[in-house]
Amino acid sequence: MKTRIGLVTVLANDVKGLADFYSSVLGFGKDYTTDDYVEFESEGVRFAICARSTMHRLSNHESYTREREGQSFELAFPLPSSEAVDETYEEIIQAGATPIRAPHDTPWMRRTAMFADPEGNIHELYSPRTDE
Repeated sequence: MKTRIGLVTVLANDVKGLADFYSSVLGFGKDYTTDDYVEFESEGVRFAICARSTMHRLSNHESYTREREGQSFELAFPLPSSEAVDETYEEIIQAGATPIRAPHDTPWMRRTAMFADPEGNIHELYSPRTDE
């Protein structure tokens, strides 16, 4: 098998609510929509949201019915500059994202900021540091 990712699917209890967040707050265009699945326009890797109940029905595996605990994945959004991280963070917080950690510099020469979506998934904005 050639190792590569072709699709990232976020599992959701409220597909419409989460899809609306990714569309209106983060700017993803919706490419395909049903009541229990939304696929977005995304360059490079397909990106979707699917209802937990649908995944349970398709797989018949009980793990899809269990309440999730803790952070299980992170989406990281690259931006062109430190300034873009700061500006984008403010924009998405004002638009409804939950603030987790304000923009800050890391020891590995990145500018990062963290926010959560409506179902509590924590994601990151980042860029190479452009202040040096």
